[in-house]
Amino acid sequence: MLIYIFYFFIAIVVVQLFYYLGIFGKFAFSKPQHITPKNLPVSVIVCAKNEEENVKKYIPLLAQQNYPDFEIVLIDDASRDETLEIFEEFEKEFSNIRLVKVENNEAFWGNKKYALTLGIKAAKKDYLLFTDADCYPSSKDWITAMSSQFTMNKTIVLGYGGYEKVERSFLNKIIRFETVLTALQYFSWAKVGLPYMGVGRNLAYKKEEFFNVNGFIDHIQVRSGDDDLFINQAATKANTTISYTPESFTYSKPKKTFGEWFTQKRRHISTAEHYKFFDKMQLGLFFCSQLFFFLLVIILLAFQFQWIAVLAILATRYTVVWTVIGFTAGKLKENDLKIWFPVVEIALILTQINIFITNIFSKPVYWK
Repeated sequence: MLIYIFYFFIAIVVVQLFYYLGIFGKFAFSKPQHITPKNLPVSVIVCAKNEEENVKKYIPLLAQQNYPDFEIVLIDDASRDETLEIFEEFEKEFSNIRLVKVENNEAFWGNKKYALTLGIKAAKKDYLLFTDADCYPSSKDWITAMSSQFTMNKTIVLGYGGYEKVERSFLNKIIRFETVLTALQYFSWAKVGLPYMGVGRNLAYKKEEFFNVNGFIDHIQVRSGDDDLFINQAATKANTTISYTPESFTYSKPKKTFGEWFTQKRRHISTAEHYKFFDKMQLGLFFCSQLFFFLLVIILLAFQFQWIAVLAILATRYTVVWTVIGFTAGKLKENDLKIWFPVVEIALILTQINIFITNIFSKPVYWK
């Protein structure tokens, strides 16, 4: 029996190496990206629901962008706090701010996609740049950096949305590592020519792409997925590219407790159930290869079966994976994660198992 487990272990490592070298290496080892300003007309779209504290701090940062031709479309999704009033003050203060007021609709109660659709239709520019109300750009050249990746054919741009670093917080390291790993995946698959998702914290596309697929209509019944489900449907090898210059990043404050982050990730993972078959398959295979890798290592070393070979394979896998993660963390300005990688990887896998099991027995809570 142990010999078959050993062979299975080798097969799992081969799968891991295929992902990290064959796929993820496309992004990890790619050349630095350069910004060539194009000054395209851009509508920055922000949808907010009960975000009064965040919009006070972050909307002025958007208004201060160094860009010649942009507007900001602020969407208030029937907020119950002072978000709408703050938006109205910004509309008076900044001439390039457009306000969209959304009232609760019985057919689309609490559906962010409905609110975003109204905002997209209200936008006057051809190119749309999305971020969340709790996010802020890494520089005043954020619009320049993201829009510079558009071409005649590349009309969807996937960006990086990171989280602030919190000192002496292990949870923060897990959150940021998961974010880096997710970005590594969707950036790499996009470079391979098989884009499958993006994040609404930093995403851009030409307005025509939204109408080409009839907006969110095919997944309007799914409460989440205004970003990744849309990209899963609309993105192709021909029309999609990525932006990863530091000036193009956005950041937001991470969850402070494990429970809050756990709830957030439950929503994200449940949305992946609606991806295309191939995308679900490749994501599932990657996760299973990670899980089985650690399980088989424990079994083989516990029985000391071919332990020298097992340790050699273990060392090879970690050398490759650590290198790919290290180059990726460097590109995304998350350098401290290079040191913590072995520990946070295991912590993340255990958390993901917990999320999958929890989602089987109860539904996650969505945008209200």
